[in-house]
Amino acid sequence: MASLIVYFAHPGQRHSRANREMAQAARQVSGITFVDLYAEYPRYDISIEREQRRLIDHDVVLFQFPLFWYSTPSLVKEWIDLVLEHGFAYGHGGDQLTGKTMMVATTAAGPESAYSADGYQHYPLRDFLRPLEQTARLCHMHFPPPYVLYGSLSAVEDGRIEPHARGYRRLLEAIRDDCYDFDKGGVKDVVGYDNLPLVGGG
Repeated sequence: MASLIVYFAHPGQRHSRANREMAQAARQVSGITFVDLYAEYPRYDISIEREQRRLIDHDVVLFQFPLFWYSTPSLVKEWIDLVLEHGFAYGHGGDQLTGKTMMVATTAAGPESAYSADGYQHYPLRDFLRPLEQTARLCHMHFPPPYVLYGSLSAVEDGRIEPHARGYRRLLEAIRDDCYDFDKGGVKDVVGYDNLPLVGGG
């Protein structure tokens, strides 16, 4: 079994149906570690020692957050700035994360069509996650395609919240049980609840 830690980051989670249900699904998965970053660090007083120990103790690090202004919520950036220190995560002697996996589960308010050269966002969603991908690369970590829900604002009306949350739980369980096909998933830009790359087609 792979050791998995989920970092949930949403400063306005009480207003978010999609991320709230995803977090609830994650909390129900046994055998993984779930951290609500905004509950644990409401004043941004991040414990570097605690977080580095958590990273050492886990094989897969998954950040769950809504896309905020084409990036992460600010606490995730603060966490990265402080925790992924030179000499720990990268640079001379910084090999503590080598071979581990960093993954993202994110929601975007706009529809999938918006995230293209012809859409109003002009770029694929994956392009907005390049800083995280390069961070993983610098730390010698793998960065598989993110788990994405497009059109999160309309997902309640069109009935996509529940299957997305169920798919999220399925993804987490598959990672935990070594049944997530990271190699197969690597050929995709993003994955969703209807195309999870599970071992044997799961």
